[in-house]
Amino acid sequence: MTDLIKKALTRRFEPKGPRQRLVVAEPSPKLVLLVKFSLGMTGLLSVLEIAHLIVLHSWNSEVFAGITGLVGTVTGVLIGRHA
Repeated sequence: MTDLIKKALTRRFEPKGPRQRLVVAEPSPKLVLLVKFSLGMTGLLSVLEIAHLIVLHSWNSEVFAGITGLVGTVTGVLIGRHA
């Protein structure tokens, strides 16, 4: 499992009882794709915000709101998956 996002979303737990093996619940491919897309868009919006600062010398609150929303979504997915 070389995919870091898939590894981060994979649940591992050991059931209680004698002679129980480790259970691994892998995430759905749609969830992995959603998290990858969200992280990619966060990176792209960060680059856009930096370019806006360099070129126009001003802060763009709409782009920052998009970055904040995506970061919150990804964090919620990662925390919710392991709960």
